[in-house]
Formats: sequence, C-alpha cells, structure tokens
Amino acid sequence: MNPITIAIDGFSSCGKSTLAKQLAAHLGYTYIDSGAMYRAVALHVMEQGLAPGGVLDRPALLAALDGIRIRFEHDPLSGHSATWLNGRNVEHEIRSMAVSQHVTLVSPVPEVRAKLVRLQQDMGRAKGVVMDGRDIGTVVFPDAEVKLFMTARPEVRALRRYHELKQKGQEVDLAAVQANIAQRDLDDTTRAADPLRKAADAIEIDNSDITAEEQFQRALDAVLGKLAAVGYE
Repeated sequence: MNPITIAIDGFSSCGKSTLAKQLAAHLGYTYIDSGAMYRAVALHVMEQGLAPGGVLDRPALLAALDGIRIRFEHDPLSGHSATWLNGRNVEHEIRSMAVSQHVTLVSPVPEVRAKLVRLQQDMGRAKGVVMDGRDIGTVVFPDAEVKLFMTARPEVRALRRYHELKQKGQEVDLAAVQANIAQRDLDDTTRAADPLRKAADAIEIDNSDITAEEQFQRALDAVLGKLAAVGYE
C-alpha cells in the first residue's frame, strides 16, 4: 500500500489525538500533533512573561518568534512522540490547563500560524503521515487523500477533558474547563486566519455517544474505503 496523508480536524477535546495515534500505529504511519506546536508557543509565552495579566504582548511575541524551536522526538517511555521546545522536553508541561488558556491568545496570530503551517508541511512532505489539528485538511494539507472531521457535544468534551486532567493529578474545576472549551470553540471558528471549518470532502464523525474503539473502527473503515476507492489498495 502506498503511503498517503491523513488529515484529522475538529473541535478541542474531541479525541483527535487519540484517534490519530491509533491510526498511525495501525498503519505504520508517523503521527504529528499540530496542536502541541501551538501549546509549545503558548508555554513559551507564559515562561517569558509575554502575556502579562492575560493580555498578549504581540510585538514581543513576534520579536521572539524566530527563536522558538519546536520538534518531535520519540519517547521510549510512552512509546509516542514527545514535544521539544528550544532543546527541552515539554510534553507534560504543555498539557496543563494554564497552557490551554494561553493557546487562545497565540493561535489567532497570523505570524504564528504561518510559521507552524510551514513546519507542519515540511514534516508531512514525505507522506505516510497522520496529522491532527484545526486546519490540517483545509490549509496545511488541502490535498490530503483522507480527511476526517471530529465533533462532539460541548458538555461531553468538557467532561472528558476534566477527567483527563484529574487523572494527570491536576487540580481543575469543571466549570473552568467548560468555559475554556467554549472560549476555544469561539476563537477557533471566528478567527480571521484559518478558522476551524469542515473541509468539503471530509468525513464527519460525531463521537458524543460512541466508545474510542467504535470511533477508531469507523475512522479505519473510512480510511480503508478511501484507499480502495482511489486505488491505493
């Protein structure tokens, strides 16, 4: 089977990363977490004090942008790729609620998006890639052979995210998680640069009421069906 590109887009806390990892492992493809890149930029903003009082210092961020180095490296402990920011492993740090809140500040910035889109395109140029995010099938890889769009009810996504953070030992409030998801949905769908939208040729999967296993099977069926239809199988 010839390698292809699989683009997975959707709202926050829809299980995009879980599905992307499952598909990549099953197909022997490379998984690239585009959301981790935005989280890494958000972490840099936090650590460098570029958003005092929750207000982004945009000129300072743009001045620092060229010095932000992001890469992925296989982590033998987890068996997955870990995100590295300027020479250090930040995979755990970027998953915090605080970083989630700062992502909404950096993700709408066109210069940030342009830098990360170029990086994502470079990473996926060789095919055999599964990448998830908000604009993978519409901007990063508009010609991807397979496009999936994930969605779920906001209250379902908030509860999943809440339990995920609690399992990681983080002290979080469900109402705060719900508010964060609502804000991210608003920001993702209304930003001027590359807003979240379903590609015309994407296959939509609503996972509000299905298990992760059922979601994987639906996605895999869609991928294999697409492969057969376009003659890759």
